[in-house]
Amino acid sequence: MSNIKKAFENGKAFIPFITCGDPDLETTAKIVRAAVENGADLIELGIPFSDPTAEGPVIQGANIRALAGGVTTDKIFDMVAELRRDVSIPLVFMTYANVVFSYGSERFMSKCKEKGIDGIILPDLPFEEKDEFSDVAAKYGIEIISLIAPTSADRVSMIAKEAEGFIYIVSSLGVTGVRSEIKTDIKDIVKAIRDNTDIPCAVGFGISRPEQAKAMADISDGAIVGSAIIRIIEQHGKEAAPFVGEYVKSMKSALR
Repeated sequence: MSNIKKAFENGKAFIPFITCGDPDLETTAKIVRAAVENGADLIELGIPFSDPTAEGPVIQGANIRALAGGVTTDKIFDMVAELRRDVSIPLVFMTYANVVFSYGSERFMSKCKEKGIDGIILPDLPFEEKDEFSDVAAKYGIEIISLIAPTSADRVSMIAKEAEGFIYIVSSLGVTGVRSEIKTDIKDIVKAIRDNTDIPCAVGFGISRPEQAKAMADISDGAIVGSAIIRIIEQHGKEAAPFVGEYVKSMKSALR
């Protein structure tokens, strides 16, 4: 069993997203540990990028702050290695194809294995072009997490059949950000996934409140939250860790 699948072994998974280096990497590490202590099952670590096309203004702002603070991919790898001294839950990177390509795909994936990253999410990588990275990722045991969107339609079965780790269901059209309600028929997407694979699926984009997380997890295997957490970090800065911990605790409790 892949390490990522273990996140879904004990009920519905809560998956927080954290932008690395916002406001600094020391704070990021504290936030990760606070999230783990309060029930996070898997954590998405965002590697900042100058043109994060899938992100709304909240996470865009976190990217800008992190890059302005001097964060680099190598520094993030070093932070992951330090986290792995006591953090055992699955960790996946969420970033953009150009970050991996410019670093060097082979070098990037080998570093992921060396430092303890289990998978990677590349929202700008079309399914049809995943071979650009999939062979080298497989060589080092790094799972590429597939995304399925409301517009995937007849492509759902094709994506699901080749998925690994878990499937990221994008709840809404547009970019990341808090939404007052989620109108997409997630049940139909989940059914199409279940017809083709037994790999877990979790819903992200727009979830911010416990009742939203529960509603999404009730029809899938988990809930992913990013912008609401980044807002807490933006508000509290270097003191954000306990506040993120409390938020994670409330969201995980809603899923139990």
